[in-house]
Amino acid sequence: QVQLVESGGGLVQAGGSLRLSCAASGIIFSDSAMGWYRQAPGKQRESVAVISVGGGTDYADSVKGRFTISRDNTKNTVYLQMNSLKPEDTAVYYCKSESFRRTDWGQGTQVTVSS
Repeated sequence: QVQLVESGGGLVQAGGSLRLSCAASGIIFSDSAMGWYRQAPGKQRESVAVISVGGGTDYADSVKGRFTISRDNTKNTVYLQMNSLKPEDTAVYYCKSESFRRTDWGQGTQVTVSS
């Protein structure tokens, strides 16, 4: 059974930081590209940051220089360090795993940034 369990969300003031974690089980983590996506109320889900099997990263323009994605293959966990948070970063953040075998999503964690 595949599980992607996000944690680390919460309420933070503008300018603050949060670190999201996504613990994966039931997949071959080292063979999976991982990503963070977000969905704000009334908006479509969008890609925030992705990290490849080899560790290459890509970011949405809106978060470049503020967010950092990383992975720890020994812990089957992907992280999203979010600094200098803005109210427009408020959304539910989802973890995604993708390999040639399958694609899976976590249940999401709420991030709320107050102004």
